Amino acid sequence: MKYWVLIFVFYAVFQVDPYASERKRMVKHQIEARGITHKATLKAMYKVPRHHFVPKYMVTYAYEDRPLPIGNNQTISQPYIVAYMTATISPKSGMKVLEVGTGSGYQAAVLAEIVDHVYTIEIIPKLAQKATNTLDMLGYENVTIRSGDGYLGWEEHAPFDAVIVTAALNHIPQPLIEQLKEGGSLVMPVGKHGEIQALKLLKKRRGKTTENNLMAVRFVPFTGKQGK
Repeated sequence: MKYWVLIFVFYAVFQVDPYASERKRMVKHQIEARGITHKATLKAMYKVPRHHFVPKYMVTYAYEDRPLPIGNNQTISQPYIVAYMTATISPKSGMKVLEVGTGSGYQAAVLAEIVDHVYTIEIIPKLAQKATNTLDMLGYENVTIRSGDGYLGWEEHAPFDAVIVTAALNHIPQPLIEQLKEGGSLVMPVGKHGEIQALKLLKKRRGKTTENNLMAVRFVPFTGKQGK
């Protein structure tokens, strides 16, 4: 029997996770070391197997500190950015979160480890289906994916406790603000494609909204008819 077959059998029988140590290093050196202390976020980042959300030829790089291509000119964000955006909305049990820009489904999986339900929209049908397959395979029953233009949000499931947008636009869509619950938070990159963008945090309090710039980022552009 070949050596690699023996390794596969060993992992299958004893359910050893060959990437557990890499995730531990990722959380410690890429996330905690940069000041993220939200315990639920750290726990989720350690638990979610990022290597399942990248193409097979990219698995070797799954836990490195950088974004990776996932096809269709889209990327999976670097682990620190995923953790930062997650911690920014202070997720907890009982919350319902909207994500615009499912991508490979990684951000949705991280949120699903913490909140009650994640509704996520992906404009590229192929990516939406692939993310659905991955999340189903991993047993995430509290994630609902729809293929479509996320600019208008998902009104039938609103209001949301928080909204995370993973693509950049030159403004925050008004429908997303309207679907945000009183007391909720929205985090989104705002700016032009190809330029430095600002990751913004919008909060809705007493019927009014406030915006703050968090950091400089670079995200893929928000696409779709409504977004343009």
